[in-house]
Amino acid sequence: MNIATRLTQFAKSTPDKKAVIFPTFDKKTQKYNYSSLTFKELDILSNKFATSLQKLGLKAGDKTLLFLKPSLEFSAMTFALFKLGVVPVFIDPGMGIKNLLKCIQEAGPIGLIAESQVHLLKIFYPSIFKSIKMNVTNGSFTWGKMISIKKMKQEKKQNFPSKEFESDDMAAVLFTSGGTGSPKGVVYTHQIFEQQTTLLQEMYHLTSNDIDMPGFPLFSLFTIAMGMTSCIPDMDPTKPGSCNPQKIVQNIRELKPTFVAGSPAIWERVADYCLEESIVLPSIKYVVMFGAPVSVKIHVKFKSILPNGTTYTPYGATEALPVSNISGEFVLKNTAHLSDEGFGTCIGLATPGIEIKIIKITDESISQFHEGLLVAPKEVGEIIVKGIVATKEYLNLPEKTREAKIPDSNNTFWHRMGDLGYIDNLGLLWFCGRKSHLVTTQTQTLFPIPCEAIFNKHPLVKRSALVGLGPAGSQTPAIVIERRDGQYLSGKNRSIFESELLAVAKKYPHTKNIHKIYLSKSFPVDVRHNIKIDRLKLKEEIEHHEIN
Repeated sequence: MNIATRLTQFAKSTPDKKAVIFPTFDKKTQKYNYSSLTFKELDILSNKFATSLQKLGLKAGDKTLLFLKPSLEFSAMTFALFKLGVVPVFIDPGMGIKNLLKCIQEAGPIGLIAESQVHLLKIFYPSIFKSIKMNVTNGSFTWGKMISIKKMKQEKKQNFPSKEFESDDMAAVLFTSGGTGSPKGVVYTHQIFEQQTTLLQEMYHLTSNDIDMPGFPLFSLFTIAMGMTSCIPDMDPTKPGSCNPQKIVQNIRELKPTFVAGSPAIWERVADYCLEESIVLPSIKYVVMFGAPVSVKIHVKFKSILPNGTTYTPYGATEALPVSNISGEFVLKNTAHLSDEGFGTCIGLATPGIEIKIIKITDESISQFHEGLLVAPKEVGEIIVKGIVATKEYLNLPEKTREAKIPDSNNTFWHRMGDLGYIDNLGLLWFCGRKSHLVTTQTQTLFPIPCEAIFNKHPLVKRSALVGLGPAGSQTPAIVIERRDGQYLSGKNRSIFESELLAVAKKYPHTKNIHKIYLSKSFPVDVRHNIKIDRLKLKEEIEHHEIN
């Protein structure tokens, strides 16, 4: 078993079809030039890379950091590592330097394949990179035994058979973004990659005739393995919230992708630009948004932009993806009005091969699954999942693995998502927020998403955030408001605004006891997706301000 064999198969069956396309913007002409590799060319280039890496001394099982920008070479190098059986380690550079260095040290890689800037980083942090013995650079300057990708392209051998592995053998390590906690290396097996590829293909009815534009570079691994053409958009994937929507729309109009995916931070900017310029995107059948919460408003925006498609929001995490799936069309017809009334966000039915249960909320490790853990029907609890795409462990973190996994019978296990929600009478999963953002008073337990939906009803509220001030169990609930106009009100205007919010809150049992309101000009958000509200940081800021 090896996902790289899929590339070789398509190189034989559709050798001249474009596998990957890369844009280069010409500032003089204000037009894009598109370079590309066919499936045959991509297969050959990955073979050359695999041969060169083998000559360098890398072998099956060696962990190797892959830090290349989105490019034709990125796709070829990824498949080369799989062919050789080297375990690629993917760490999101958008997580910040402190977390980045911590992840590198935890991974203990043997090899480093990276941009020249990363190799320079080694000079300043030698202890962090001390495990690395073999180096490949995408730059032109090399030293010692380092080899350049440019030289690797000159390798004459064009064949390299993919190594075969058992289904449970380690295939890659993907680090979580750290947006909701400390980053952890998630161990992916060859079987999980195969299952994910098959499941995604079936979920979205994808064929080799579809064209992909991934806002998250690694996603192209799956689509190329399906025989699709993957078109790299002109953006920095580490900063989705700062992408230029005009450039992405130009890429879409010229390359005509049918399937686009990535953070909602990307596609909300694209949607706003399209609405401002009265642009429709007829080629797109699927806008798939993941990695952060997706508001109903984004689904509404795309309704007029996609004459031949709709939005989708698969739910999951690096440790288990996809867990459930729902379309924007279904949301707008069936669940949006309930979300507005504080019932949470509907995230759909479980995907094939996945089982979802809701257990009582606890921060304790659970040594064995049993029916006594389960909550009553429709009661909010902690979401756990079991199935074909759930990963078994974190890299070199046995304690974190024990905290996140619940052993079950027949050598199976449940993964704890760290999220809160419930399952309704139709079997639909509803999301109510992160477990770490739970607010517990002396008389009530409050969940972020249901509470915030009520305050978001006010026309001047851009978004809100529930926080609990004080120690768990006796917290004072507070709501922090970010206004659409960005104003930080004071005096009479503030009093009027607060009274309007409290009047709405009094109408609902889960918000009537929230009396404290704070304003924020802009919310702190996660580094990775630039959209997840950092409620814990807001809590710290408020408590620090109150004390001082």
